[in-house]
Amino acid sequence: MLKTDVANLLLAKYGKKNAPAVKPGDTVRVHQKIREGEKERVQIFEGLVIAVKHGVGLDGTFTVRKIAVGGIGVERTYPLHSPNIVKVERVKTAEVSRAKLYYMRDRKGKTARFKQEVQNPMTWDESAVVAEAADMPVAEPDTMQDILEEVVEVTTVQEEVLADVAEGETMPEAAVNPEQVVAEEKSEEATE
Repeated sequence: MLKTDVANLLLAKYGKKNAPAVKPGDTVRVHQKIREGEKERVQIFEGLVIAVKHGVGLDGTFTVRKIAVGGIGVERTYPLHSPNIVKVERVKTAEVSRAKLYYMRDRKGKTARFKQEVQNPMTWDESAVVAEAADMPVAEPDTMQDILEEVVEVTTVQEEVLADVAEGETMPEAAVNPEQVVAEEKSEEATE
């Protein structure tokens, strides 16, 4: 397994099944779980998405900015796959020509508006997807220890091949697909 395979397994296990597809220029309402002592409540933060970073992977984030009472700008950066985010609602969207809207920090009043704003409501709600997934049978995934052992085996095979090539030997077939070599070794061990 390669690093990307491990990342995909982690995303499948811990990531949201219905991750919000927000983009810069969207005005969104983020419903976030807040825990105060033993009580838990949902707090809504509505504002403009000024940045989306790191794509849709586990480390993906989006930054929302709003103008609070007294003209103070407040920004919050939310992880895309955070379990504390219950729901994200898109209220409206605007066509923007930049990926990062940091220039909006300097604008106030009428200058903080976009020309092409369109009402485009959309809701991303994790609870509906979780309820649907609860009805479906789920296969037991590999444990993290098994995944890490397999990654170590593949990297060991790759290091051996690189050492052989450095000594002047020709490139063996194992260098082409080290994962297949590890799989073959495991099948030989199982038959013994």
